[in-house]
Amino acid sequence: MVLGHTIYNVNEKPLLQAGVKLTDGMIARLIHLKVQYIYISDEQSKGIEVKESVPVFVRQESIREIRQAFSSIDGCKQKNMADMLEKKASKIQDILKNIMSEMDANQDLLMILSDAYLYDSYIFDHSYNVTLYTLAIGKELKLPVKQLEQLGLGAMLHDIGKTMVDEDVLMKEGALTQEEFEEIKSHTVHGFEVLKNLHNVSLLTAHCAFQHHERLNGSGYPRGLTAEDIHPYAKIIAVADVFDACTSNRVYRDKMLPADAVEILLAGSGTLFDPTVIKAFQKGIAIYPNGLTVQLSDGRKGVVARQNKAVSMRPVVRIVEENGLIVRATYELDLSTHLDCTIAQTDIAFVTE
Repeated sequence: MVLGHTIYNVNEKPLLQAGVKLTDGMIARLIHLKVQYIYISDEQSKGIEVKESVPVFVRQESIREIRQAFSSIDGCKQKNMADMLEKKASKIQDILKNIMSEMDANQDLLMILSDAYLYDSYIFDHSYNVTLYTLAIGKELKLPVKQLEQLGLGAMLHDIGKTMVDEDVLMKEGALTQEEFEEIKSHTVHGFEVLKNLHNVSLLTAHCAFQHHERLNGSGYPRGLTAEDIHPYAKIIAVADVFDACTSNRVYRDKMLPADAVEILLAGSGTLFDPTVIKAFQKGIAIYPNGLTVQLSDGRKGVVARQNKAVSMRPVVRIVEENGLIVRATYELDLSTHLDCTIAQTDIAFVTE
């Protein structure tokens, strides 16, 4: 097998370059590093365009700045936190504008190839992914640029309060005690308290950290707000945050299939999450990115070839296997018109350069 996409290490340097022929030793190392999947160049997927919506260098720079911003206040005394973070805020805002510019240049559904990267903290990668999902939703909702900037910054910094939560509690694999859960919940208040004191950050951005765990029916935290009292920005970030949390590996559980995560959002539509936001999410984000190998409900296997923007959960699939046998000639199946078929599970992904 030939690697189709470069894999980056925690220092944002190439771990394995695209085009490398994989060996058993390389594969064992990738498994040890908990790489969830890789992209492979092969004839069956030739011609399928797979690219991240935001270029690698922008992603690398973004996560580096998120890491530095979070680290700048880690262990600081309360009175010094605002000063430290304020120095980073302007740089983060510049990074955010770069991300928005790249997304504007790419009018297709948002695609994130997040497992082609390795990072030393879930929080940094999560903050970046939530930012992209949030901006994609905001664009679908036709928010003006100024609001998108406020919203995007709020998404990027929504979890900054976790720097003030005991790391042993954050990384605990087993069930949390009530006291530990209360400490986890405190990250929303901590984040708000830090961000509201920044002169170069909008108070609305600070409320993104404060309210992103609030739910329409009042079951959220920290204040148990109901629909009319939750800021629209927080309603957007809530959906992006839950989706990325569900589709990422955590210390206490494996990640879900994207469709299962969407089902969780849909189950909470109108009670936990804003239905308008969920619809915008489904229109703007590729649940199954190009190049992903999938198995259909009738047993056929294929590679996602193209997206259907109106129905992101039903892409065009290039069929490569049926009845347990490799097909002599691949063909495409548009799931938006073949409603009797659904994606039952995902497998290793493929890509050609």
